[in-house]
Amino acid sequence: MTTAGVSAAFLDQATHCANMQSAFMARLCTLLAGRTWPEGRIKDRVMRWTGDIGSKGQSVPLRLCGALHALRLNGDDQLALAYPPHDVSDNTLWQAVSAALVQHADFIDSFIDNAPQTNEVRRAAGIIAAMYWLHTRRPLPFRLTELGASGGLNLMCDHFALSLPRTHLGSADAVLTLSPTWTGLVPPRAAPVVVDRYGVDLNPLNPRDPDDALRLQAYLWADQPQRLDMTRAAMKIAEAPVARADAIDGLIPRLPHISGQLHLIFHTIAWQYFPTDRQTLGRSLIEAAGASATDDSPLAWLGLEADGTDAPGAALTLRLWPGDVTVQLARMDFHGRWVDWIAPD
Repeated sequence: MTTAGVSAAFLDQATHCANMQSAFMARLCTLLAGRTWPEGRIKDRVMRWTGDIGSKGQSVPLRLCGALHALRLNGDDQLALAYPPHDVSDNTLWQAVSAALVQHADFIDSFIDNAPQTNEVRRAAGIIAAMYWLHTRRPLPFRLTELGASGGLNLMCDHFALSLPRTHLGSADAVLTLSPTWTGLVPPRAAPVVVDRYGVDLNPLNPRDPDDALRLQAYLWADQPQRLDMTRAAMKIAEAPVARADAIDGLIPRLPHISGQLHLIFHTIAWQYFPTDRQTLGRSLIEAAGASATDDSPLAWLGLEADGTDAPGAALTLRLWPGDVTVQLARMDFHGRWVDWIAPD
């Protein structure tokens, strides 16, 4: 990897962060793109990284920024004084970052081994709305399976509330309330009941484990404290089991139908990272299970994923069996800040 390639990856990430309203992350990535890194293990490792290090590949900028934020959350004095809510000069921020790259090389080197796992709870707005929409059509208890579940926070989405124009979905005393900018109709007020929940992830994070809890928070951005607050609230009630396995392998034992339950398989900004052969196998397994679904044991497959179009955000798409009906429910911001609901009433 050339210095120019590393700089380009960090500049590209800076643009994405600016578009996602994180001025601090845009600034940090710009500094990492343009300043001279201190000599040492971290510089050597990043400069020698093989493959695509950018946002569409291995996301090395987010790995490194996550490591630095973890250090700040863990009480590193220099980073604490240079990170939000403090407003310091670029030179002061860079001095703190440079010192961390050297003084905490062991921690950073280990932290960046793993790809980012942003268990973004605001994406649950789409899951909740989809469940309400589904429940009016298939009024059965839900059985949830999440692929790429990270810490399983969004598997607890029935404990969240969704505040929409003229409508409040969920309990008034929910552990957290999501309030995305909403356009379009709102789903019917037909509250779903979840009787079973299960996640699969290659590297599941346990919100009860201090190290895993730190990682879940580290990938959030330091100038967006609301995201941290919501994630911490979700972590307090997280109890969904998340198995350590390839997502498709872990899905297989969940596919047999259970009479009297609607099985909802879902993933949010995860499917695109599965290898092509696993996507192909997963699709064929779900379709085969769908072919044997009945009115008493329906199957739904919900994805919030980039769809390669020029339209903003990601597509929230649902397939439902029996009948194999595909419905685009919405377009959503990748972090769940806004939802353009387009599903039929």
